[in-house]
Amino acid sequence: MIASVIVDVPAKQTDRTFDYLIPEHLESVVQKGMRVVVPFGPRKIQGFVLDVKESSSFDQLKKIEEAVDIVPVLNDELLSLSDWMTKETMCYRISALQVMLPAAMKAKYDKVFVPLTDLNSLPAALQSHFQRENPLSWKTALTNGLLKDLQKLVSDGRSELKYLVKRKGTIKKERIFKLAQDSEAIIAALSKNAERQRKVIESLHAEGGTMTSAALQESSGATAATLKALVDKGYLLEEHVEAYRDPFEHREFERTGHFQLTDDQKQAIEPILETVNSYRQRTFLLHGVTGSGKTEIYLQTIDQVLKQGRQAIMLVPEISLTPQMVQRFKGRFGDQVAVMHSGLSQGEKYDEWRKIHRGEVNVVVGARSAIFAPFEKIGVIIIDEEHETSYKQEDAPRYHARDVAIERSKRHDCPVILGSATPSLESFARAQKGNYELLKLQYRMNQQEMPDVQVVDMREELREGNRSMFSRELLAKIEERLEKKEQVVLFLNRRGHSSFIMCRDCGTVMQCPHCEVSLTYHRFKESMKCHYCGHEEHVPEICPECTSEHIRYFGTGTQKVEEELVKLLPQARTIRMDVDTTSRKGSHEKLLDAFGRGEADILLGTQMIAKGLDFPNITLVGVLSADTMLHLPDFRASEKTFQLLTQVSGRAGRHEKPGEVVIQTYTPEHFSIELAKSQNFEWFYQKEMVMRKMAQYPPFYYLSLITLSHENVNKVAAVCSEIAGILERNLSVQAIVLGPVASPIARIQNKYRYQCIVKYKNEPELKPLLKKIMDQYATPGKDAVTIQIDVQPYMMM
Repeated sequence: MIASVIVDVPAKQTDRTFDYLIPEHLESVVQKGMRVVVPFGPRKIQGFVLDVKESSSFDQLKKIEEAVDIVPVLNDELLSLSDWMTKETMCYRISALQVMLPAAMKAKYDKVFVPLTDLNSLPAALQSHFQRENPLSWKTALTNGLLKDLQKLVSDGRSELKYLVKRKGTIKKERIFKLAQDSEAIIAALSKNAERQRKVIESLHAEGGTMTSAALQESSGATAATLKALVDKGYLLEEHVEAYRDPFEHREFERTGHFQLTDDQKQAIEPILETVNSYRQRTFLLHGVTGSGKTEIYLQTIDQVLKQGRQAIMLVPEISLTPQMVQRFKGRFGDQVAVMHSGLSQGEKYDEWRKIHRGEVNVVVGARSAIFAPFEKIGVIIIDEEHETSYKQEDAPRYHARDVAIERSKRHDCPVILGSATPSLESFARAQKGNYELLKLQYRMNQQEMPDVQVVDMREELREGNRSMFSRELLAKIEERLEKKEQVVLFLNRRGHSSFIMCRDCGTVMQCPHCEVSLTYHRFKESMKCHYCGHEEHVPEICPECTSEHIRYFGTGTQKVEEELVKLLPQARTIRMDVDTTSRKGSHEKLLDAFGRGEADILLGTQMIAKGLDFPNITLVGVLSADTMLHLPDFRASEKTFQLLTQVSGRAGRHEKPGEVVIQTYTPEHFSIELAKSQNFEWFYQKEMVMRKMAQYPPFYYLSLITLSHENVNKVAAVCSEIAGILERNLSVQAIVLGPVASPIARIQNKYRYQCIVKYKNEPELKPLLKKIMDQYATPGKDAVTIQIDVQPYMMM
């Protein structure tokens, strides 16, 4: 038998399958979707089996060295999805396969077989091996030719193959104790003084004969020495077993039932449930104002899917994967839920993935990569806050989770629900056209009023002598809330202390030596940091250009706001949430829990606090600078500003107490800020669509962005010019090629960056042409130009 293998080398030359001979002892083991170790040139590397066939067009074939898995890690649907992704996102096939697996599975492993039934019921050949070595290592199984028998055991559910990741600290082992003989016989044999030992045996007997070391010591009051004495006497058996790492083991989730739906919600959920029940593919856009109860519609839809014996994937943006969101799902569906997000350790992610792969859970709640959950029977895919740009992956494979969701739903005949208070223009335009079905929730739950929004012109504040970063209006409202013991959320989309440092005498701005961006000042370490390449250096005491001592900090970051708050409102307790304060595991959750318990009056943060927060005591939201995103060189700048302001405003007054929002800006007349005030999405949509049509941008045109980088600016400019010429010659006259031009950030990590953009409506030849360009210019070598092609880009920088 022959296996077609794609090897783990992402390069143009290896982006195809290679045939390998399956050795006799692996013939019944190797299947499609498994990973194998193969000789490739002088080394041995991992690869994925894409097909098993009887013949090859090559005579001399190398043999597969070993199988990495005992059952396929990717099913047929995910294998064909990787093929679709390769073509759609123009990536290498290996990149599309790797992105579907958790990071721990890209590491090195020890593999062991663990029996799941009594050893006496196993075949005699295996029984003796398990008695000598339990768990049984893969190496032993391989050298003794046991793989075929073990494979049968695994598929019968009588044994299981466990991957023990070789990385330090990734295997969680628990010490367990078992009764070696009948408890009455042991108690009879113990001496009368052995009171503690008797308690241990009684505790074990009460718990069915097996307990973890910690639980046994707690229930019997025994010490480690007592347990050791019982093991030495042969009364107890001690074992170390691998346990699931549960990121939520210290949290109790109170079970919740369905809420009564409002008429609005009933109307929205009806067509969704009808589609679920008729096993059809359909994409719904659920457009509901903030606080209108979209989550309850998701939960009740998932409930219906589970009743049919099917599975559900629920995607939320990374930053709104708050403990509150997890609480809602775990509370409703208990242990049927697996959670996947970047706050988990590598081992925890791997364990959650294993639960999904084994079919132990039926609901996945996670960020972008959870879209690849290895489910076999998907009944619904939900993408909450569908407008979020974090659903687009910025490095290869450059997929958008929404596109992958729709593609998977076609293969499973199930609906996709895209939910948002501020849908992306592309999605809303598709809904208007009838490609998606539009469902609306126009009112908040309990008929709560939308918060009252005021826009403060900071230019007026300056003219009247207020140089503070807080307008008088906002400060007065914060003081009022502090007196009433209510909570405030302050939002600023910039971390650090100051956005740049400048010499007042000669105007020199401290720049990153490797990138063409200014360094951000971080007060905590008295350092300046580049947020692109990570370069860090101390703040100079004198200007490096003119030796002046007049160095000043400009712009505002979250650290600076925190300091100002201490000066202005010393009585206020503030919690700051940004990348710097939430980088440690679990810190995000701890800070939000503390705020929820009322241990702070003010929550100050970047966009991670804009979504998913639902605290009854928040009655005031302040946006310190609505302009940070408005003036970026990005055609979506107005859209992102409107979305963010609407989302942040939605945090106020979600319960009984009415909410207020204060938006500070230097451009109050901009339509995205004016319309965010009334949260009027429809008007914003009409206005922005006119601008997009005039400027020929999505959703009227598709885009493709080609970015080149190299240390030599002349070389990268010349190659970019060549590529622009190829595109212009080969595309229709309707296509618009912009460039070559230097990227908005012209240098990152000492490499100069050039780009060209293609705007088009219908160019069937574009993708094959881009693939040709990619193959032609993506040559390996030291002096090669790096080329990246992003079809439907979200980051224009």
